[in-house]
Amino acid sequence: MALQYTLVQGKDMSEGAAEDAKLYYARAVSSGEMTFEELCEDIAETCTLTSADVKAVLDRMAWIISKNLKAGRIVQMGELGNFRLTVGSRGTITKEEFNASMIKKPKVVFHPGKRIQEARAETSFERIGVEEEEAGAA
Repeated sequence: MALQYTLVQGKDMSEGAAEDAKLYYARAVSSGEMTFEELCEDIAETCTLTSADVKAVLDRMAWIISKNLKAGRIVQMGELGNFRLTVGSRGTITKEEFNASMIKKPKVVFHPGKRIQEARAETSFERIGVEEEEAGAA
């Protein structure tokens, strides 16, 4: 099954582009949503755990990941990948001028594992149309 996309028109952000220049860009179109309950049921169907067991594990997993990220640890999740926090800050001319209040809210970075990376590499695409409301606004 291919990942569906549509084309949307947006501002040309390339260097040297005219102020009113427009280009078409791909935008992924969702084919639906897998709910948390469906995820737990699918996992339960492929192993010896019940759906309730899977829900309990995933609930604790979120809590444990959060606790370890706040402690500055990288959380490795096997084939799923790993989570880590990154930070940015305002700059100062000297080290003495810097203080922790200049650090921005940390971002959670997820680095997918090999299996998920392979899914990205094996994805095919299917164009389904152009979003008219954005394309017509020139």
